[in-house]
Amino acid sequence: MSESSHLRFFPYEEPYPNQREAMDRVANALDRGQDVLFEGAPGTGKTLSALVPALEHAREHDRTVVITTNVHQQMRQFVEDARAITREEPIRAVVFKGKSSMCHIDVDYQECQTLRDTTREMVETENEVRELESRQRELLAESREGDAGAAEAREAIMEELDELEAEVDEYEAANVCEHYRNNLTRDTEAFFGWLFEDVRTPDDVYEYADERELCGYELLKEGMEGVDLVVCNYHHLLDPNIREQFFRWIDRDPSEIITVFDEAHNIEDAARDHATRTLTENTLDAALDEVADSDDSRAEPAENVLRAFRDALVETYEDGLGFGAVDESWEDVSIANDDRRDDLTLAFLRNYEGKGIDAETELAVQLGQAIDEEYERRYRDGEATTRSESQTLAAARFVATWIEDGTEFGQFPVVSVRRDAGTDEVYGRAELYTCIPRNVTSELFDEVAASVLMSATLRPFDVTEDVLGLEDVASMAYGMGYPEANRRTFAADVPPLFAADRNDPETQEAVASLLRDAIRFTPGNTLAFFPSYAEAERYHERLTGASPGSGGAGSGPRGDAGAPADPGPIHLDGPGEDEERLRSEFVADDGAALFTSLWGTLGEGVSFDGDDARTVVVVGVPYPHLSDRTEAVQDAYDRAFADRDRARDPGWTYAVEIPTIRKTRQALGRVIRGPEDFGVRILADRRYTTADMGKYSVRSAFPPEEREELLDVDPEKLKFAMLNFYQDHDAYDGPPPSP
Repeated sequence: MSESSHLRFFPYEEPYPNQREAMDRVANALDRGQDVLFEGAPGTGKTLSALVPALEHAREHDRTVVITTNVHQQMRQFVEDARAITREEPIRAVVFKGKSSMCHIDVDYQECQTLRDTTREMVETENEVRELESRQRELLAESREGDAGAAEAREAIMEELDELEAEVDEYEAANVCEHYRNNLTRDTEAFFGWLFEDVRTPDDVYEYADERELCGYELLKEGMEGVDLVVCNYHHLLDPNIREQFFRWIDRDPSEIITVFDEAHNIEDAARDHATRTLTENTLDAALDEVADSDDSRAEPAENVLRAFRDALVETYEDGLGFGAVDESWEDVSIANDDRRDDLTLAFLRNYEGKGIDAETELAVQLGQAIDEEYERRYRDGEATTRSESQTLAAARFVATWIEDGTEFGQFPVVSVRRDAGTDEVYGRAELYTCIPRNVTSELFDEVAASVLMSATLRPFDVTEDVLGLEDVASMAYGMGYPEANRRTFAADVPPLFAADRNDPETQEAVASLLRDAIRFTPGNTLAFFPSYAEAERYHERLTGASPGSGGAGSGPRGDAGAPADPGPIHLDGPGEDEERLRSEFVADDGAALFTSLWGTLGEGVSFDGDDARTVVVVGVPYPHLSDRTEAVQDAYDRAFADRDRARDPGWTYAVEIPTIRKTRQALGRVIRGPEDFGVRILADRRYTTADMGKYSVRSAFPPEEREELLDVDPEKLKFAMLNFYQDHDAYDGPPPSP
């Protein structure tokens, strides 16, 4: 049987188990114009399974593959895979990052736009001057030979030259970017030769350009036309405005693009973030200052609208907060009403005293545009050292959107408040939160040629299709291809950790005892995931005796064989921690544990190989905090998917249970990262077991093959099960711990 043609892009000797079949199935789906939902456990080789057939399809149909992730570590893996591919079958690949990370002079996006436009105009004018000077010299020679027409033509050119040279003098006083000017005035062909000799990272491009005083970002954009592969972040595809521009740089219509999304279970939240719009009290104050300084006739109506909205925002969060304390994190204030507009809108309507909200809001937008254009002129002409942006424009556009879209299905109005760490002042924020992500994603998936969405946790596929707005879909799922003997997955029968029961001393002692055993009987490091950072801190304190809020790693004596033993070093994660530093310290230890939140950043996209993490424990069923936002998403899903035939209501299933189980499965996937790796995964809560928990049981939410591997275990017997497993793998250095 002949080899599939796409295997010319496969860079290694032999595919992993299931990888050859997965590549064939993806190739067939792409040929049929279908989108692909691809779930594969760690070790499936998902990236190459999707990328190899996508590159073959793109080569045959003159298309470009765009592969994207929101996990930094995966971006590095994409680069490694692309480099391996191009050594077997040369491809032209570009790795793209946002301007802010590649700017040599550290200006923001708006300043960059103005600098670029001014610099281009200046260089074009200088080129015109040179061309006219050359022409006037030719005409001067002709006129000296007696050509009267040449003399007349030269006179007209000299007048034009005077005007252009005056423009050049003005540009010399204006703000320009010398790096971009060098792009336009030098021969940069060597850069493009260097760029496609290999797969270059944005850091490589920055360093190359910086050494030569060029703008690497603009050069990279020029080099993207018609490439085989682009590696980028989610926002290049999920933001409609950025996406349109991005595809233009690639010089492809959307129908000539194949997208490949890694960690695709994150698309839902990422799309929601991209669609959500916010306006802070500080922006409103700055806008009102702008308006006060303007003598434009539109200033008064703008003042009417923005002042009323600003005062309504303050009134709403002050009424909603009561006497509650405010810290440096944004805290939502409930403003939604079932039978009428939200509290902020009602306060705005009460406070507004102008001649018509719609008309005066439009005038405020127009004023903001005029102010913004003036800011650009000042910066372009060198009258200002920075390119300011009109806060009036930002505020007026938001207010217009709030009034127009605030009652749209799937839009949830929110007011939040926080304390500024620098000034200690409290200020608020209005937000239109997007509950239904398919409003963002369905347009993308409709307009591109095809998409491959891959993750270790995409099932149930029908839910993914519903939530993201996918239609003609081919789905495939591959379990872990490594030997089953190398892993054990236990469902430990500790009391169910319902929120109301977490303070129960007996429940806490049962969990703490299980954690001590798990850590002590692990020949290597242990990861423990909790429903929140607060719960992680609670058990860190119980196991180490550390005072609340002390953080860091605690340690105690190991104890004698056969006696209760305190654990080794326990590292505590928390909000705002340097995750890379924490991970490095943890893996450098031996016999250590790391306590973190399942909803933190260490639960996915981070590899812990070998002894770095032999055992992983998920404590409880870590449902997210059920906030007004979560309830709004549930309500929106209930309404959007009311016709789905499900035993449970779609709101709870789609918005809470499935995301939580996906997070749990991601956490379990932090161990056993290769064919020689082995380890233990523990789910600590009765709801994971086969015990009759009625509607509270979550065991059925796991895919069938994962349910089959779940072994119920009495917490007291867990240490014996772990001891036997790790002894079978000759994992202990020296004598094993004694139960």
